[in-house]
Amino acid sequence: MSDRDIEVLSKAPLFEALDEQGAKALRAFVTEVRLARGQSLFHEGDTGDRLYVVLEGKIKLTRMAPDGRENLLSVLGPGEMFGELSLFDPRPRTAGAIAVTECRLAGLGHDDLRPFLTAHPEVGIALLQALSERLRKTNEVMADLVFTDVPGRVAKALLDLAERFGQPTDNGLHVHHDLTQEELAQLVGASRETVNKALADFAARGWLRIEARAVVILDIERLRKRSK
Repeated sequence: MSDRDIEVLSKAPLFEALDEQGAKALRAFVTEVRLARGQSLFHEGDTGDRLYVVLEGKIKLTRMAPDGRENLLSVLGPGEMFGELSLFDPRPRTAGAIAVTECRLAGLGHDDLRPFLTAHPEVGIALLQALSERLRKTNEVMADLVFTDVPGRVAKALLDLAERFGQPTDNGLHVHHDLTQEELAQLVGASRETVNKALADFAARGWLRIEARAVVILDIERLRKRSK
């Protein structure tokens, strides 16, 4: 495992709670998984036997509606963890995971992790904190769907993507989210046409510039105000 991979892993809640000796012991159980763009890691309803940390690239978590439409729950990048719910709940996966870009993941099997949790209870607490944070974010998303209009949700989604994937440049904050227009609309919970209209309005106001699977944020304060 490269020094960069170790640095990325150290940002995950699972490893943040450990000292160097404990982290090194846990890394011994890690297996690397490589996915091509668009490749599925697991599907909703699959049996969950491991959790993952993104080392490189982006992955999306999705749920399918009864009519076959896809709902994009979140997009995850390096250092972010997913699949940990199945460690505590043996029921089938509640979401699918699909590579948005080519990506590498660090996988940890539950059979390896459970004995480690017994010896290092601080890791279990860190995992529960991560689950609590995810539940809090889910509650916020549900509230936004009820109380916030589509342009406000678009602004909030862009700010969230910017916080995790944004790169400062001389021309603004470049956010290469790698999402199609349809995927961005799914993330917001609105139609593609409505989301595109909101983006075009933001661009016309000079708040951002639209690029292929990316935006350049030019006035982040205006976006923040519009997201509230």
